Amino acid sequence: MNLPNLLTLSRVPFLFLIAVLMYWEFRFADSLAFFVFVVAGLTDWLDGKIAREMGIISVFGQLMDALTDKILTVGLFILFLGLGVLLDWMMFMVLLIMSREFLITGLRMVAAAKNVVLPAEKAGKIKTVFQIMAIGALIVARALEVDWQPFVTIDLDWAVGFFYYGGWSLFLIATLLTVYSGSSYMIKYWRLFFGSNDSSSK
Repeated sequence: MNLPNLLTLSRVPFLFLIAVLMYWEFRFADSLAFFVFVVAGLTDWLDGKIAREMGIISVFGQLMDALTDKILTVGLFILFLGLGVLLDWMMFMVLLIMSREFLITGLRMVAAAKNVVLPAEKAGKIKTVFQIMAIGALIVARALEVDWQPFVTIDLDWAVGFFYYGGWSLFLIATLLTVYSGSSYMIKYWRLFFGSNDSSSK
């Protein structure tokens, strides 16, 4: 197990640490959860950078990098539903995201079994950026609401509302991009499900 793969896999325990912090009722717990989320995001950048510099890019590393990203983001969306950070009706959007991520992960595994590495699509990368921004905004909103608002003299209602509505808006955009990118991916590589590896030449 090399360093880039360890950094990749670290995003799974980071998910549980963020969950513990956001459920744990002590001051600055949510602020600390935001810090942990930032660290988890940095590992996503750092593992690829180190792998390229050391020349140890592997199919396993590429698959696990994509998989741990999905575990972190989807896991946090489920956590937000449980905490009320996402509204109840947004459960449908979370289910759409989960369905897309499982389907694409399955498609990548089928491709890997045929020695085909499916590159990340531009729409998928943009979708991930919006997911990350939505998560960050919603953790900040909760941190302002729980960690700071009760203990400061200035009114933070506007900031709390700004980050909540901003996070929900980003989440909506991320969901739309998720459906679009997933549909495009499935259409482009659907032959892999039917025993053909023609897409490897694309």
